[in-house]
Amino acid sequence: MFFSQLLASHTTGAVSDGSTSFWQGLIGSGRNSSGVVVTPESALAVPVLQNCVTLLAESIAQLPLELYRRKDGGQRETAINHPLYDVLRYQPNGFQTPYELLECGQVSLGLRGNSYSFIERREDGNVQAIWPLDNDKVVVHKGSDLLPYYQVGSYQDRLPARQIHHVRWISRNHYTGLSPVQLHAEAVGLAQAVRQYAGKSFANGVSVSGVIERPRESAAIKDQSSIDRILDQWGSKFGGMDNSKKVAMLQEGMTFKPVSMNNVDAEILGILKATAADVARMYKIPLPMVNDLEKANYNTIEQLLIQFVVFGLLPWVKRHEQSMMRDYLLPKDRRDYFIEFNLSGLMRGDQKSRYEAYAIGRQWGWLSVNDIRRLENMPPVPGGDVYLQPLNMIDAGKSMPDGNDPKVRAQLELQRAEIDRILT
Repeated sequence: MFFSQLLASHTTGAVSDGSTSFWQGLIGSGRNSSGVVVTPESALAVPVLQNCVTLLAESIAQLPLELYRRKDGGQRETAINHPLYDVLRYQPNGFQTPYELLECGQVSLGLRGNSYSFIERREDGNVQAIWPLDNDKVVVHKGSDLLPYYQVGSYQDRLPARQIHHVRWISRNHYTGLSPVQLHAEAVGLAQAVRQYAGKSFANGVSVSGVIERPRESAAIKDQSSIDRILDQWGSKFGGMDNSKKVAMLQEGMTFKPVSMNNVDAEILGILKATAADVARMYKIPLPMVNDLEKANYNTIEQLLIQFVVFGLLPWVKRHEQSMMRDYLLPKDRRDYFIEFNLSGLMRGDQKSRYEAYAIGRQWGWLSVNDIRRLENMPPVPGGDVYLQPLNMIDAGKSMPDGNDPKVRAQLELQRAEIDRILT
């Protein structure tokens, strides 16, 4: 096919070497203008970046992950009989839990922009186990059929896409994701450099409160013991909290000049705050979510949580879901089965708001008692699948129901009792 040949012409071959060589070559092996080498490992030592990466990883790993089967009428059911169900929910491989596998995969994504796992399949093609792979040992190749192939470690054969679960961040070549750390090496490098400067200042720096100067025309005191005696006397009389505000008298034209902080030392705290904000922007995380509560208040925390879920967490969740659908499910199963994370627990808000929303849903007929109990992780109750409908919600042209009808009054009483039970 001409279009396929055009795309494949002179573009096959390795598109990565397992260590983000493109960006390392572009910015000088991770070195930036601050003079420090930025790598995913060194970047993880920056507290705010570690907070951002692990916040995303832990949030995704704790979300309920379900395999569903589509039913007629738009219904769905949990596909507990599918071979993939136990792998996703209970035992992905011989040594990891589902939480650990998802957490490690998202950490790799947050640092390197790619996450690789080997898919062990049964004879019928279904997934039997999912094994994590080291990013630095995976090389992605673009084949003549435009599909990715993976060279893993010293294994000679290139593995096809059906054997590798690959989740990628935004990409320039469509085959490998960019590393957020290498892409923003300047911001991360500045954060590393400031912390290194502060640490070395405490370890090696010399700090004095001031100096005593003598006129140039005065004879220099060459005896070191005399110099030490003068300084010791000065320190004992005027140093420390107990000697504050005392009046000193200097002779022989001596003057005392206090030593002030330089601009870099004075602005370290401001620089640290600025770099923390830059790192948080990299991952689209509101500052209060990384423990910066300077400008946060109780009224905005809930909205910031929703902002984090919608704009920060949800794009990563969609990447995982659609990559799982592509890699784990066989083509014949994709119309009947789908994989989904449940984010409702993060979007529920406080208890009072949830109960008011349940009351509205129950009153207007789109929630049953068991629907509400299911959302609150409570078991269903007998007769709890009944949906109510307000009596004034009738088709146009039809008359209002008779309020004197015993059946109508009974339905109204039932609605009031249901609403009161939910609210109390």
